[in-house]
This record gives sequence, structure tokens and C-alpha cells, in this order.
Amino acid sequence: MLKVLGAGCALAILAAAPAGAQGDGTPRLEFAFEEVVKLGAATNVGETARGKRNMIPITGGHFEGPGKNGEGIKGEIIPGGWDWQLARADGCVEIKADYMLKTDDGVTINVINTGVLCGGPGMAPQPVRTHPVFEAPRGKYEWLGQTAFIGTLEMADPAEGPAVKIRFYKAV
Repeated sequence: MLKVLGAGCALAILAAAPAGAQGDGTPRLEFAFEEVVKLGAATNVGETARGKRNMIPITGGHFEGPGKNGEGIKGEIIPGGWDWQLARADGCVEIKADYMLKTDDGVTINVINTGVLCGGPGMAPQPVRTHPVFEAPRGKYEWLGQTAFIGTLEMADPAEGPAVKIRFYKAV
């Protein structure tokens, strides 16, 4: 069982790491998997003190990729999640999606993916980057909860219906 370490203990562990184990500390990104997330019609919650709130239901989808060490990860997105959006006064939209994946071998994984979409009339759209956090049960997919990820977000192929494509990259 892993114990929570104080700052002094964590620094001692890092200092004891073999020379060169951390390199220059610059992370690299490796592609892990891609999702196509199907979306339902937005529900307009209305103006709040922070901006205009919308909720978009996640109605399904699919995912697939090399996963960790080429072991592969594949499955379906379970209907029932939500993408909570907040349109801010500066023209940007905060997103926070919370949904579940079901792998083809029967494992359920929670995803909470946050980001900010900026752009609009007169502004060139900016690339959308997200910060996904995964909660997976112990076992084959627990590496998802032990790794930092960056996501990219774009519209999916129109043949998928209303959907977005998200590509996840793990920091190594």
C-alpha cells in the first residue's frame, strides 16, 4: 500500500533517483487513444453569475488506440455522461465533460475532461487542448490514473452525427 509522503520524503526520493533517470525533465507526449464522443441536443440553463451555462448530453461513441506499451485499449462510450459548458464574457467557453468508458474486455473507466475553447467572430479558432483525468479500477488499465495526459478536441467527421473527436496523449 502506498503511503502519502511529506514534502521532505518526496524530495529525498527524487534526490535518490539515479543520475539521468529524469533527463532534463522535459516531458514528451505519446499517443494513447482516440475517442469519437456522440452528443445530444444542448440544454440551455441560462445566465449565471459566471456566464451562460449549457449542458450537452453524451449519448455514446467509441474509442481505440495503442494504450500503454502497445497493449491496446478499445471500447464504447457509455451513454449518460454530460458536457457542462460555460460561455464566459471574454468569448471563451469552459468545458467539463464527465462520462464513462467501457473497454471491450468489460472494464469501466471514468473520464473527467476539462478545457477552454476560445475563438469566435473575427478571431481565428485556437487549437483546443484539454486536461483529462481517468479513474480506472486496479489492474490492466490503472496506468490511466497514474499518468498525466493532454487531449486535443475537434469536431468529428459529419458521418458520425453530432460528435467530437478527442485524441489523448500521455506524458512520458
